[in-house]
Amino acid sequence: MATALTSHIRTLHTSGKIHAAISLGGSGGTTLAATAMRAALPIGFPKLIVTTMASGDVSHYVGDSDITLMPSIVDIAGTNTLLTKILRNAAGAIAGMSFTTSAETSKRAKTVGITMFGVTTPAVTAAQKVLEERGYEVYIFHATGSGGRVMERLIAEGEIDGVLDITTTELADELFGGVLSAGPERLTAAGKAGIPQVVSVGATDCINFGPVSTLPEKFRGSERKIVEHNPSVTLVRTNKEECELLGKCMAEKLAEVRNVVVCFPTRGVSALSVDGGPFYDFDADRALREVLMGSGVECWVEDKEVNDEGFARGMVERLVQMMEA
Repeated sequence: MATALTSHIRTLHTSGKIHAAISLGGSGGTTLAATAMRAALPIGFPKLIVTTMASGDVSHYVGDSDITLMPSIVDIAGTNTLLTKILRNAAGAIAGMSFTTSAETSKRAKTVGITMFGVTTPAVTAAQKVLEERGYEVYIFHATGSGGRVMERLIAEGEIDGVLDITTTELADELFGGVLSAGPERLTAAGKAGIPQVVSVGATDCINFGPVSTLPEKFRGSERKIVEHNPSVTLVRTNKEECELLGKCMAEKLAEVRNVVVCFPTRGVSALSVDGGPFYDFDADRALREVLMGSGVECWVEDKEVNDEGFARGMVERLVQMMEA
């Protein structure tokens, strides 16, 4: 049913016959509708589900889409005064959303997707300023797994014209069991779409976990560098061997890609790994750098830290050159 519904909704959308999608149901109906909405409808197209399941972890319904979930409050088993109020609100919401999407927009500026983490924010802020001064529209994605997945999806949907992938920490989580993985397709959409991309190694010193009590046993040894970022987030420093594997992973994903440059800051890949910082590890960073430089992928190495404004401007210059070529 989900397969057939997905095909049907995609046909309705591509032919311009619908301006929004709404459904209601319990766990079965929500699963059916969400599956089709995620696959058939692009980000920005109105999607609303009134559901008994709008509580707790709803990530398996929403995925990398922008589905809105509205709690039904009472079970959907016949009408009553309370449910009627909810359904009236849902009808008003989807009508309002469909109205705003019906107006044609003027020709948009070229867009650039940037990935950011707290420990790479200064670099992203500097890059954003330069790009916006040059007339580009900037989409910033928090590299927490979902952010990377959404960026890859928007690239595939043609909504992004160039990528400044400053923060590739999600790859470390995918390889080493962290909680912020963006999945195995991370760092692949731009190459498939043929759009310019500048890739850096921001926050690849971090494997991300939840509270310190949830840290896997293999990372608890005294030889591992650990930072408790806050009560909900614990960071483990990638060691030399892990950085070598990370470099190989990045190189494999970018090996056959055109219009890509990897930018490497030798003085620290995040605010934590600069000289004197809790994650400073010259050997680990060098191992990552040497694998990438020996891979055949075009690399630009700068004797700066990732958050140096000059390094950020250098990355922007390289991306703009490719986008304007």
